[in-house]
Amino acid sequence: MTTLLDTITTPQQIKAFTGEQLEALVGELRERIIETVSSNGGHLASPLGVVELTVALHYVFDIPTDKLIWDVGHQCYAHKLLTGRAESFDTLRKQDGVSGYPRIAESAYDCFGTGHSSTSISAAVGMAIARERLGLKHHVISLIGDGAMTGGMAFEALNHAGHLDLDMLVILNDNEMSISRNVGALARYFNRMITAAPYKRAKQDVGSYVKTLIGDRMTRTIQDLEKSVKGFITKGGLFLDFGFNYIGPMDGHDLPLLIEVLSRLKQMKGPVFLHCTTEKGKGLKAAEEDPLTYHGVKPIMLKSDAGEGDPVPSKMDASPPLANTSFTDAFADAVVAMGNKNDRVVAITAAMPTGTGLAKFEQAHPDRFFDVGICEQHAVTFAAGLAAEGMKPVVGIYSTFLQRGYDQVIHDVCLQQLPVVFAVDRAGMVGEDSPTQNGAFDVSFLRATPNLRVLAPRDDVDTALMLEWALSLNEPVALRYARDAAPTIGDAAGRDVTRAETLRDGHDLVFLTVGPCAAAALEAADALAEDGYDVGVVDARSVKPLDTGMLDELRHKPIITVEENALAGGFGSAVLEYFEASGQLDGLALVRMGFDDVFYEQASRREQLAACNLDAAGLVRHARHVLARTQDAFVK
Repeated sequence: MTTLLDTITTPQQIKAFTGEQLEALVGELRERIIETVSSNGGHLASPLGVVELTVALHYVFDIPTDKLIWDVGHQCYAHKLLTGRAESFDTLRKQDGVSGYPRIAESAYDCFGTGHSSTSISAAVGMAIARERLGLKHHVISLIGDGAMTGGMAFEALNHAGHLDLDMLVILNDNEMSISRNVGALARYFNRMITAAPYKRAKQDVGSYVKTLIGDRMTRTIQDLEKSVKGFITKGGLFLDFGFNYIGPMDGHDLPLLIEVLSRLKQMKGPVFLHCTTEKGKGLKAAEEDPLTYHGVKPIMLKSDAGEGDPVPSKMDASPPLANTSFTDAFADAVVAMGNKNDRVVAITAAMPTGTGLAKFEQAHPDRFFDVGICEQHAVTFAAGLAAEGMKPVVGIYSTFLQRGYDQVIHDVCLQQLPVVFAVDRAGMVGEDSPTQNGAFDVSFLRATPNLRVLAPRDDVDTALMLEWALSLNEPVALRYARDAAPTIGDAAGRDVTRAETLRDGHDLVFLTVGPCAAAALEAADALAEDGYDVGVVDARSVKPLDTGMLDELRHKPIITVEENALAGGFGSAVLEYFEASGQLDGLALVRMGFDDVFYEQASRREQLAACNLDAAGLVRHARHVLARTQDAFVK
C-alpha cells in the first residue's frame, strides 16, 4: 500500500496537502522513524518531538531557498524523510548511509552541518547578514532546543542578532530536556513561563489564546498581531530585552496553529523568537514516559506496535552486547569509590550525567555532584575554582565536547597548575554517530598543553587505578578512554600504573600501544606467531610524560605505535620526538598507526577501526610490511 510519504520526493509537494493529509503524514513520519530506529538504533525521543514543527516549517517556508538551521541536529529525521531521503532512510547511521545529523555534503536541504549544541543561532546570524549583503530575500530560521539554550554561545548570538535588528526567526523547541532533564536558572525561567496561570487555564489547548488572536480569516494586520502576541502570558522579557519580538508559549504539536502562526510570522520584520512547547518522545508511549532512556537507543532496545512502544528485542539486531564492563562503567564505579574515601572529591558534568556514568556519583553523593548544563567552558573553569580552594574535582566529559573548553583547560587549569582530573570519555572512534562525535584529537591538543599529565587505561582495572592515582597528585590530569568494553587484560594484581607494562615479550617487533589498542595488538601478535614471528606488546599507559626508560629499552627493535587519535601530534609523534631529542634516530625503525588526516565517517566502531587499520587484521598487515623491510637490519 502506497503511503503519503512514499509519494513525496520534495517538500514542496506537501503544500498541496489538505489538513487531513498533513495530519496523516505526521503519523507516517513517526511510524517510519520508530521503525528505522528500532532496526538501526539512533536518536528517538528528540526527532519524535518535532514532527509537527518540521511539517509546518516545510509547509510554510520554501526550503532550501529559505534556510533552516538545526541545533545539535539529531532531531532532524522527519526533515530528512521529507527532503528526498525517504527511500534511503533505512541506511540511517550505517556505513555509507544517511547521517543521523544534518550534513551539507548529503543534501542541499541541509544548509548547515551540526552535531554540537548551541551553534544554530550564530550560523543563522551569519546567513542573515550574507543574505543582506547579497541582496537576497529568503528567510533564515534557527530551530534550537531549550537544552541548547543553556549554552553561552546561543546568548552571544541572540545579543548580536538583536543588536543588528536582523530579519530572522528563532524557534525554541521547549521540551524541558536536553538528554537528561535540564538544570539551572534558565530551565526554571522556561518552566515559569509555561506554568503561569493564563497558560494553565488554556492547558486543554495551549494555543487557544493565540487562536483567538489570529482567527480563521486573520482580519488583523500583522502589526496588530505583533502587538497582541509578543507579550503572551509572560511578556518574554528576557528575549524582548535582546531585541526580539517574542511569541509564545504555544503548542508545538498543534499543526494547524503552527502553520497559521508561521505563515504570519514570515511577514514580520526584525528578529522574532517563537517559543513552542513540545513533548519529547511524542507518539511513542514508552518514550513519552521515559525520554531519557529513549533519547538514543540501540537496535535491541525497541520494537513498537501501533505506537505503544513496549520495548522488546529487535529481530534485526545482529551485534552482540558488550562483554564484561565498559570503560564508562569502570570509571563510574571508581569515582564513587573515591568519593566514599574522600569528601573533597566532587564530580562535574556538562548535561551528560548518564552518558559519562556520573549519575552513579549523583546518587551516592548528591551534594557533591554538579550538572552545569550544556556549558563545557563553564564546567572546566568551575572545576578550576573548586580546585583552587582545595577540592578534588573530576570533570566527566566526552572527548569531542572537551574541544569546546580547550581555552579553559589551558589558561584556567593548566597554566595555574590546578589539580583538576578530566575523565575524557568517548576518546577515539564512537561508532554510528556523525564525524562530529569522534574523539580524534584529544591526545594531540592535550599533549601540547604544559603541566598536564595524559593517561590512557587499557582496561577496567587500569581505569580505576589511574583515577585513584590522578586524584592523589597535586596536578592536572586527563584520563582518556574509549566507548567500548573494558575486559581485564593481563594480571589484575600488583599493577603499577605509573609505568609502562610489557604484556608480551618479543624480539622481532614491538607493538607500543595506548588505551584499548592493547587488545587488538595482542590478537595481532598471536596471528603473527603462527607465521613464526616473535612479536611483543607494550602498554605505554602514559602519553605525557612518556616512560623514557621503556623507550630506551625498545630502541633497537622495530616499533609500531598504535593509538586511537590523529597521527598529527599524537602518541606516535611524542615517541618520535623523544628519539629525535635524545639523538636516537639513526637506525630507528618506527611506524606510527592511528587516524589519518581525515574526518572518519559514521559506521560501527568495529568498521571504523578496520577502516583505519587499527583492528587486529590491520595491525598484522602493517607488521608484516615492517618485518619484511627490517628483517635484514635487525638480529632476532
